[in-house]
Amino acid sequence: MVCPPLDGRYAATVGDGGARAAILARLWEALSREPIPGVAARTVEGDTLVVRLGDGRELRGPVPEPFTEPAPDLAVAAGGSAYRDPGGLVRHLGLGERLAVELDDSVRNLALARAAQPVPDGGPPALVRYDAVGLEQCVVDGHPVHPLCRTRLGMSEGDVRAYAPEHRPTVALRVYAVPERDWLSTGAGLPPRLLVHPWQAEHVLDRYPHLRPTGETVPARPLMSLRTVEIGPGWHVKTAVDVQMTSAVRIVSPAAVRNGPVVSELLADLGRRAGLGVMREVAAGAVLVDGQPCRSLAMVRRRAPVPAPGTALLPLAVLAAPSPATGAPILTEAVRLGYRGRPLPFAADLVRLLLPPLLRLLHRGAALEAHGQNTLVLLRAGRPRRLWYRDLGGVRLSPKRLRMDLPLYGDLASDEPEVLRTKLFAALTVVLGELATTLTRAYGTDPDDFWRLVAATLRETAREVPEATELFGPTLPIKATTAMRLAEDPIEDVWTTVPNPLAGLR
Repeated sequence: MVCPPLDGRYAATVGDGGARAAILARLWEALSREPIPGVAARTVEGDTLVVRLGDGRELRGPVPEPFTEPAPDLAVAAGGSAYRDPGGLVRHLGLGERLAVELDDSVRNLALARAAQPVPDGGPPALVRYDAVGLEQCVVDGHPVHPLCRTRLGMSEGDVRAYAPEHRPTVALRVYAVPERDWLSTGAGLPPRLLVHPWQAEHVLDRYPHLRPTGETVPARPLMSLRTVEIGPGWHVKTAVDVQMTSAVRIVSPAAVRNGPVVSELLADLGRRAGLGVMREVAAGAVLVDGQPCRSLAMVRRRAPVPAPGTALLPLAVLAAPSPATGAPILTEAVRLGYRGRPLPFAADLVRLLLPPLLRLLHRGAALEAHGQNTLVLLRAGRPRRLWYRDLGGVRLSPKRLRMDLPLYGDLASDEPEVLRTKLFAALTVVLGELATTLTRAYGTDPDDFWRLVAATLRETAREVPEATELFGPTLPIKATTAMRLAEDPIEDVWTTVPNPLAGLR
């Protein structure tokens, strides 16, 4: 079933205050752990975190609780003032107007997203009410720890309502004819027809008058990433949209056009042996400008599974999203449908489905960035049955472990064990942390019980994949997203660490 547009009546945590607090909480988490310029030391005094700056100033606020909804009046004390606005705090700290503007935009769009959600209606569960795209569009808040979770610089409020997945639009992709000599196609091949997102057509395409609009349009529905859309059952298209969303402008790079079909075929083969499905990028195309693929004029076509009746396919991030029926996390629907309300057996089954194949692939030389948007679970009557992975940009592949020469473009190749482990482990830090917190929020479960069942799966997997024991160290890596935005190259990975709840459970 395709879900109808939402009616904007949802009242819980709606409004600029709730959105400001949610973004400020993510920023405060970043200040508590990331290598941010000017931060000299951090200490905890009771229930207060104190962040000391190199110039002698202090910031004070509650000890962060990742993956939880903060109080609407959350504030950080600095210089005799209480800052409730994340952009204002960044301006006070002198961290740059660019980041402050990005935070302002994130707050506005998060408030808009929350205001668009309906009051829970007591109707059918989301897992049976919605199709796969509808389930993705249940994610309201975006990335659970990134302060720029709803940043869409370059889009007006009207644009966001018209194109963002949380507003559930249908988007009309525009078809442009490309001169044959100016078209690069990879994989199974695409005709010289470029599918263009309407925002891109209105803001970018006038720079390329040699491309001819055909007048044709293709109806599409946006997935979690906005610029990737479903154009019909079993088909996704990644489009180029020159808009900053979270950390990057969402173009389609020449490396993505060239790598996608080759890498996804390799991963699909590895995944079959490891117990994981891979959504193959079967073809890609780009317009050549001055002889080179143009990142603003490109597309990737991806095959997607079509869930059978009685099943639901959803990114892991959807499990924490609010159900339109009850307002509780959608995870509770799976627990009720498949486990008679018992949350830990559900969690155990999901963890056993998730961790072994990802660790097998790591051992063989493929480190997947298996975060909540890229990693999907197929549920049958609420029970996890199969794992799927999509989107290859964050993958790291080891030619040495794979024992093959890989014709890769960009930064996908690495033989460094730490690089490979960090790529996967940092994604799991967020996925597992959000799952643990969602179980506690929904059922009051003891987080230690969840981490013990994770540890049990890791111990079992370590018999086959010794590298699984690396997840028992004193800390776990996590991407330092705010430090990245302040770096000279804001899309180069920067990592930090958090205490590991698995430490001591080996």
